[in-house]
Amino acid sequence: MLTAQKRVVATAAAVLSGALLLASCGGSESSGSDGKTLKLWHYEAPDSAMGAAWNEAIKEFEKTHPGVKVQFESKGFEQIQKTAQMVLNSGDAPDLMEYNKGNATAGLLSKQGLLTDLTGEVTERGWDKKLSAGVRTTSQYDTNGVMGSGKWYGVPNYAEYTMVFYNKELFKKYGIPEPTTLGELTTAMDTFVAKGITPLANAGSEYPAQQYLYQLALSKADRSWVDSYELYQGKTDFHDAAWTYGAETFADWVKKGYISEKSSGVNAENAGVSFIQGKSPILFSGSWWYGRFKSDVKFDWGTFLWPDSNLTLGSGGNLWVVPEGAKNKDLAYDFIDITMSKKIQNLLGNKGGVPVAADPAAITDPQAKSLIANFNTLADRDGLAFYPDWPVPGFYDVLVSETQKLITDSEKPDAYLSALQEAYDKDVPTK
Repeated sequence: MLTAQKRVVATAAAVLSGALLLASCGGSESSGSDGKTLKLWHYEAPDSAMGAAWNEAIKEFEKTHPGVKVQFESKGFEQIQKTAQMVLNSGDAPDLMEYNKGNATAGLLSKQGLLTDLTGEVTERGWDKKLSAGVRTTSQYDTNGVMGSGKWYGVPNYAEYTMVFYNKELFKKYGIPEPTTLGELTTAMDTFVAKGITPLANAGSEYPAQQYLYQLALSKADRSWVDSYELYQGKTDFHDAAWTYGAETFADWVKKGYISEKSSGVNAENAGVSFIQGKSPILFSGSWWYGRFKSDVKFDWGTFLWPDSNLTLGSGGNLWVVPEGAKNKDLAYDFIDITMSKKIQNLLGNKGGVPVAADPAAITDPQAKSLIANFNTLADRDGLAFYPDWPVPGFYDVLVSETQKLITDSEKPDAYLSALQEAYDKDVPTK
């Protein structure tokens, strides 16, 4: 396993160090490839930083591969999450797809033989030298599907982390300063509730709700706690102080009106839109929203890291994976190369993404510079703690359904934690 220190220090270096810049690669000319099609799936919104970068990569690919067309299909995160195994076991698999990283997702598919072993391509094309150790953690999986070592089954080309997005105009309207402590954040939320405003945008039917709870737990945790939970380097007790604080505080926030009781059935898209429309003054979510907010939000907004916590959710970005049943694997490898070129990486950075191989001097947008600076703050303090649904297969669905019960008050924190413990222990690998 890679150590946490190596993961994070190297990730920071990948973002900001000119020494790791990738040589621009336009993809190879495909002789005799007339009539071929690269079937590509990803779930990035077209106005997100990644969506804009991948759209440009498609243009670059078709320009450098005469006669080859890219057949792109936009898929929802939930859609791929739930159907990947079935699709990849059929004849409908794409040549290249974006897939979630971690033991329960890419790790599981690699263990089942559904993903192409990219190790040979990684060595031949030099990807092992172009991606830092921190970013590589979620690219490699052992025979048990555990991340951090073994064969390469995916390639990430951006990094990501969570932060607090806030509506500066609403904060100013009600005389609320930017919170620098958790106490100040709760005071701000109390003020909004007193004005009849639910402060936190939330989505109980998808990932946001469980990420609020995990962040609360992380504020009472340390690196060894994370490595025990995510990498099985110790025993995880869901009734420990950190998990108990997370569950009890989350349930309390619902009772106090910080989180709407009606949000149990809301999806992530609607949570983001509620912030964009100025209905919710605060959203805790990931850098994947940054580019979209930059283009769609019409009011003054800002971000800050979750206060009073050294840890927050984050990692290398989602993976490009090549299904074992892909018909045009060489074309898929060429497309990955293009997304890793300086041209595409610089575009990603200036659109509000966190690139892993950009030229720092080429990132000119002030908000983009701030995004990368906050990421570096996290990296410098070893603060990336992955995501709560990663450890075991099926845990995402368990977290969604159980956290919904906390929102509706149909389950108490102690029972919630016991349900998580049972699901986790059932599938955690034994040594």
